[in-house]
Amino acid sequence: MDDLRIRSASPADLDAVLAFWKVAAEGTSISDDREGVERLVGRDPGALILAELDGALAGTVIAGFDGWRCHLYRLAVHPDLRRRGVGAALLAAAEERFVHLGGRRGDAMVLERNALAHHAWRAAGYAPEPQWRRWVKPLRPSAP
Repeated sequence: MDDLRIRSASPADLDAVLAFWKVAAEGTSISDDREGVERLVGRDPGALILAELDGALAGTVIAGFDGWRCHLYRLAVHPDLRRRGVGAALLAAAEERFVHLGGRRGDAMVLERNALAHHAWRAAGYAPEPQWRRWVKPLRPSAP
């Protein structure tokens, strides 16, 4: 896609990104709200990467790097644009970011039930690590 534009998100993009995820992303997280995404972009302005086609949002990926590990989240492509290279372009941009920052291995959060995503991740060279299981605990702010 020659006219695909890849760029980092700005605070002005956040409402569009949240609306886009309702159409293109599967599953939700406790931080998939304006406050959570705003905090992400404020803390690490290059982490939320957007793909635009003809000025419209075509895809997203979060490429978070904590100085040690490279984490990929929210790889989402508009349903009408899947299998046209948007996801591959987003992953290439994320991987380039990681290499530039000194990262050595990317890992992705992928829903077990999302078979379509499994195909896309495998095609990009990623593989599941069956010996690992994600453990989570929602954190609540302490009372004032």
